[in-house]
Amino acid sequence: MNQLSLSLQFGKFEDVAQHRAALPRHKVTRWLRAALQDDAELTVRIVNASEGQALNRDYRHKDYATNVLTFDYTQEPLVTADLVLCAPVVAAEAKDQGKTLEEHYAHLLVHGALHAQGWDHDEEEDAQVMELRESEIMARLGFDNPY
Repeated sequence: MNQLSLSLQFGKFEDVAQHRAALPRHKVTRWLRAALQDDAELTVRIVNASEGQALNRDYRHKDYATNVLTFDYTQEPLVTADLVLCAPVVAAEAKDQGKTLEEHYAHLLVHGALHAQGWDHDEEEDAQVMELRESEIMARLGFDNPY
């Protein structure tokens, strides 16, 4: 099993207790390990809408809060990355998609971990391959196909 050094952080926002409950450290570790091919040092930070929007604007030049941002630093010999998830966006998407908060967080963490390892979905073919990989990982974790 791959080694994972995890820093799990929660910013200050409304309903933080609900998000903490959906993200127990042992489950976050399990979900991330399922998506990792190599050892990793990851920081997972759950943020409010203003922090999520500022990061997306400053680093991706898109002025809105998005569900997950991956800041990947190295892929070898160790995967190092920050995964930033925007709590209000994740909660709204989970509700709209009829998923539990836990289920949606699991998917977005798998998605972010794949990005940290170089997976991408900018091109249609790449998107199909990445979505298939995510679906396989989610099935192994006992979740339904996220798509």
